[in-house]
Amino acid sequence: MNLDRDKLFAARLLATRARPYLAAALFALNPVESTRVPTMAVDRHWRCYVSPHFVARTPVEELAGVWVHEVSHLLRDHPARSDRYAKRNGTSGPGERLRMNIAADFEINDDVYGDGLTKPADCVTPDLLGLPDEWLMEDYLRNIRLSSAPDGLLWLDCGSGADGGHRAWDLGPAGAHGLAPHEADAVRFRVAEGINGHRGSVPAGWQRWAEQAFHPPQPWRDLLIAAVRAAAAGAGAGQDYAYGRPARRAAAVPGVVLPALRHRTPRVSVIIDTSGSVSDAELGSALLEVAAIGRAVGGRRDQVSVLSCDAAAGVAHPLCRAEGIPLIGGGGTDMREGFTTVLSRRPRPDVVVVLTDGETPWPSTQPPCRTVVGLFPRRKVQNEDHYDDPPPSWARVVTIG
Repeated sequence: MNLDRDKLFAARLLATRARPYLAAALFALNPVESTRVPTMAVDRHWRCYVSPHFVARTPVEELAGVWVHEVSHLLRDHPARSDRYAKRNGTSGPGERLRMNIAADFEINDDVYGDGLTKPADCVTPDLLGLPDEWLMEDYLRNIRLSSAPDGLLWLDCGSGADGGHRAWDLGPAGAHGLAPHEADAVRFRVAEGINGHRGSVPAGWQRWAEQAFHPPQPWRDLLIAAVRAAAAGAGAGQDYAYGRPARRAAAVPGVVLPALRHRTPRVSVIIDTSGSVSDAELGSALLEVAAIGRAVGGRRDQVSVLSCDAAAGVAHPLCRAEGIPLIGGGGTDMREGFTTVLSRRPRPDVVVVLTDGETPWPSTQPPCRTVVGLFPRRKVQNEDHYDDPPPSWARVVTIG
């Protein structure tokens, strides 16, 4: 039986209409006719092996869902993640790769079907094993046992692009029509940018992937954001008196209108160390932290300002887009200048966040606001030209990286 390519490509077009944010990936996937695959399967080089018999017996609406299913494995880098899991846990063999394939399917299928894509009767979902949706593949792997899996899961085979295990039909890295690793990354980047630009119409699972695809979450970011939130929620921060609503104690003073204490979004000033000792990679990381800080205070970018500081402080810029912040410097470092500049602003910030390598003198007295220091790690340097004093005790310190 010859492969019905018209039907196959009609299904891809339907998949693109249902999931336009995946269009770049769907059209980057190269179909390869194969009678050795049971249905459709992918390899890590972005080839999709297609059974002519499977295409012939499957409705176009279901084939569209299979296209999205298979390309989701590659976008979420399941083969590399499976390899890392196998290496970390010392697991190998077809049974372990099958567990990885099942876990990978559990991760993606809650985002594949519905909203224009037909869900097949034999769809693999976490509820088959009593597990919740929205976990990652690694979470499912910790909870999947083949001994308790239904028989229908034991024949699952989405190819090496789902679990990293080689298949007999794989053409390998030298085969025709495959993508090189940098080409695959370019496809992922285009898809992630498309999702980030149209977040309102994209499922939560894909939004999470797009946020983390090229900037994965780091432990220090959670700590830094927690420190900023704690400082912003402290007594006095984000609070002010206003006459919009009378104070409750006004009843005790007839004829006098007293203001009430009102909560507002805290003002945050971020000082970025732009001295010559801070690398371009660290400056890039600093801009990512600035964006995360903006989200941590409720998304009010007008309440966040950014200041670049080396031996002299620049101008504090309001946060519009992190990539639009000019980072000017390159000389030595004197963080005292940065504190002087941000504290002279009116209104004064509630929280000051400093992103620095620590090779700087610090203010001799505690500023009248809470301070969080994100510290780029450095080896201890015994040199009179370097400051190796730790940040002051009145600052909450989080090591970045």
